[in-house]
Amino acid sequence: MLTGLNVQNLALSRGERRLFNGLTFALNPGEAGALTGANGAGKTSLLRAVAGLIRPDAGTIDFGMDATEARRGRLHLMGHLEGLKGGRAARDELDFQAGYLGADGTGIERAVERLGLSPLLDLETRKLSAGQRRRLAMGRLVAAPRTLWLLDEPLAPLDAAWRTRVGEIMAEHLAGGGIILAAVHDPLPVTARPVELGAAS
Repeated sequence: MLTGLNVQNLALSRGERRLFNGLTFALNPGEAGALTGANGAGKTSLLRAVAGLIRPDAGTIDFGMDATEARRGRLHLMGHLEGLKGGRAARDELDFQAGYLGADGTGIERAVERLGLSPLLDLETRKLSAGQRRRLAMGRLVAAPRTLWLLDEPLAPLDAAWRTRVGEIMAEHLAGGGIILAAVHDPLPVTARPVELGAAS
């Protein structure tokens, strides 16, 4: 069971440039972290490091359980690019992504309802607006529940109404013991602990 996210003395580089040193923070079940910093400060790189896609230069990332198991089945990473196949119908894309992550039909139906996806399902994903693509990508968070959500600018393409709705979904996730770490420029619609990275040099 993933019991938290504990980052201690983390150092991360991109190419020859050190992004940050000595980063330490912890998030417990029911908590969100708002990851802020200038462009190039390392927000996306940190999310990828937590997900196991980048090896840190130093420090530790602890989930309260085996890290490989946590990354395999206890977290979601949603980047600022949705990773949708443009020629595939939204219905097929949601079924594929959510199904790959272990969702059943009930979970997919729940995602369709919560994220207002019904009118989009027969459209190719390349015909969707940026906000619609983001909602489709977020479908897997709802359809295949996992404890830790790593989100890169999750609200950026959404209008005010959908930011409010996604805020409700986030609040429900936290109330159920979930954890969120989100890279943001605008405030999250839930109470969040600040995790600030230094300005890019």
